[in-house]
Amino acid sequence: MLAISPRKVVHIIYLAREGAVGEAQVHAFMDALNDDEKASLTAVAWVGRGAFEPEDYAEAVATAITEATTPTADYLLGMPHLAENLENGLEELGIDVTGEEEDFLKQGS
Repeated sequence: MLAISPRKVVHIIYLAREGAVGEAQVHAFMDALNDDEKASLTAVAWVGRGAFEPEDYAEAVATAITEATTPTADYLLGMPHLAENLENGLEELGIDVTGEEEDFLKQGS
């Protein structure tokens, strides 16, 4: 369903939580994503903030592709509560990222 791996979304969530410290890293990480991953990431954030319902995820992806006028990283980093929106979006879409979170935390240790 997602064109981006949940592991990458978790990585972005953790970087986004670091605030200004992680901003350059998350910007670079998002810039390296392909267009499908960027659209999928944006759609997950939109589902997480309630702009789209989980069952309208495909429509959210299509909207993200057709309405992209600014770089994805700039757009998403300007979104209040990005990390929470991504977390909520994954949850709303029924994607369990517990394993990815544990792996990410182990790598950071």
